Amino acid sequence: MTGLTAGELARLCAVLPALDEADALPAALAGRPPGLRVVVVDNGSTDATARVAAGLGCEVVAEPRRGYGAACLRGITAAAPAEVVVLLDADASLDWADLAAVAGPVLRGAADLVLGSRVPALREPGAMLWHVAFANTVLGGLCGLLAGVRARDIGPYRAAPREALLGLGIADRSYGWPLEMVLRAGRAGWRVVEVPVRYRRRVGTSKVTGRAWPTLKAATRMARVLLVTALTSRSPR
Repeated sequence: MTGLTAGELARLCAVLPALDEADALPAALAGRPPGLRVVVVDNGSTDATARVAAGLGCEVVAEPRRGYGAACLRGITAAAPAEVVVLLDADASLDWADLAAVAGPVLRGAADLVLGSRVPALREPGAMLWHVAFANTVLGGLCGLLAGVRARDIGPYRAAPREALLGLGIADRSYGWPLEMVLRAGRAGWRVVEVPVRYRRRVGTSKVTGRAWPTLKAATRMARVLLVTALTSRSPR
């Protein structure tokens, strides 16, 4: 049971950005609801990511420009004509059992953007490093100050109407993309809802956390997004 009807699943497309996730994809895709369309975006992988995803029944599109935001944008575009897209990582850290909680409110018109919050009670021990959890809490607070969005976690599991999401005009193509989405949605007057989701240890090695240069790069991109937002006047609602 997915908690979503066949009609709702038909309006939905799941987008998984993937960079060298051939080992993780079998676990990441296990348990997905039958009938759900899944697009895997190969973001310049050097392993068999594309072949594994295709073998598991997914649509595969390529985004050679490296960057999490670039991969997400490519996947959202490729998801047409789906009404709603749900984004989640390809590292097996997220659970398809939470799909209805994340996508359901958008499908039913009760929310414009749903954020899956990786709350401590639902995190597998060791799944999230303490400094990552702290940073996400701080970012959530800043989203409240800058865009009126209350968020405990700026996580990767989220859902929104596809065309409206493209219309937000998110500029960042790297690690700042998820944060900019929340800020732009809040400033556009979107109904942003947070729901608790499970979070497990990822399969394989993270491309960001635990590595000095990628962590610094991600922090720099997010700081830039925050600065640009702070210096930009809110649009009248």
